[in-house]
Amino acid sequence: MVSLKKSLTLLLSATLLLIMFFSLTLPIPQSQSYHRFADQRNWQGMPNAWNVLSNIAIALPGIGGLYLLLSSDKVQFNDHRERWLWVGVSIGLIMTAAGSSYYHLAPDNARLVWDRLPMTFVFMSLAAALIGERITIQLGLWLWPVLLCTGFFSVFLWYLSEMRGNSDLRFYIGIQAFTILVTMLMLLLPSRYDRKWDLALVSTCYGLALLFDLSDHQIYRITSGLVSGHTLKHLMVGLAGACLVWMIWKRKKIKSI
Repeated sequence: MVSLKKSLTLLLSATLLLIMFFSLTLPIPQSQSYHRFADQRNWQGMPNAWNVLSNIAIALPGIGGLYLLLSSDKVQFNDHRERWLWVGVSIGLIMTAAGSSYYHLAPDNARLVWDRLPMTFVFMSLAAALIGERITIQLGLWLWPVLLCTGFFSVFLWYLSEMRGNSDLRFYIGIQAFTILVTMLMLLLPSRYDRKWDLALVSTCYGLALLFDLSDHQIYRITSGLVSGHTLKHLMVGLAGACLVWMIWKRKKIKSI
């Protein structure tokens, strides 16, 4: 069993290394062509329809998660306060679907802010939930507002860099990297629940989502215009959310670790 002190040391050390890495990295600009997605087809008067409608896949696990979490007999918790961190994840998924839909109706930097802000809500709530479960709930709850503010700041810092003409995504990318780092670290720590390896599946789904996003135009060409990489990204993010909801629904408490 890993002690509390060792768990905290591991988390703090990994976080500091991540901060150092991004501090020493050159600025990461957002491509000028970012908003020109491969699939720009309209449907029933809706612009960029498939990039808009595919957000339903992200909203559904958020809605399902809220239903389970607000039905007290549906999900087991060692500490009832853990529930609210997962409620944050579910609300974040719903807000992400709404923000992404709003952005894709008319993509530009101003609307992208409302796409990225709710994404950081998901990232930071998930990180706080995992820390609360595997280290201490007190730490998870204390960090939650701190992490949320940090995530929101990363989006505003990026947007400010865009307005100044020196685009830099390092802080925002670092927030995503932090969440992935926390998820993977939590796999190394003892859990009070079974099914902890479902987190590896969640990380894999999100990794594929990022890969599909980077291959947006290539996938659209390969599929002869059937589906774009960005649409697949939304579907994979939705699958990652569904895996999280499935995990907290089906997992059982472990009496001793």
